[in-house]
Amino acid sequence: MIEDEELLMTVLNSTPVINGRRTDLLEGTAGSELVGRFGGTGTSTELRHLRETRDAIQGIIRREADAAQRLAATIDRTALLPDVTPEGIQWHLDAPTAQRLAARTALAWSQTLHELPGRLRACANTECNLFLIDRSRPGTAKWCSMSACGNRMKARAHAERARQQR
Repeated sequence: MIEDEELLMTVLNSTPVINGRRTDLLEGTAGSELVGRFGGTGTSTELRHLRETRDAIQGIIRREADAAQRLAATIDRTALLPDVTPEGIQWHLDAPTAQRLAARTALAWSQTLHELPGRLRACANTECNLFLIDRSRPGTAKWCSMSACGNRMKARAHAERARQQR
């Protein structure tokens, strides 16, 4: 299991499309409550850093040109510092409180890239704005949810084939 995987997926999927409109779950009271589940304080500064980190990581996954630079800027005051003991090295995150969740999200994203290369992706439904980690054996999962986007996309493809056969 990837450390902070739940945080990463919650943050990445905090911009769902509801009734045809992109929403942002990292705003206001709802955003404060959401980050509180992960030990955040819910301040406006913390939510801003988290939104910037989310948007940058979403951009990297979608291959936007400047996304990596945007991510670097959001976590510029963070570092991993070693605690060396006879049992080995333990790494701990050194970051301002307002950037801590953003940095943890970025670390979880990086760990996912290394442990599950090519498995973190955007839903193939272009009307959806969610992401998934593909844990299927063949690595061919396309949709955030088979019951939602998968069925919807398969039904559309079937209807299109039926129209073409007429």
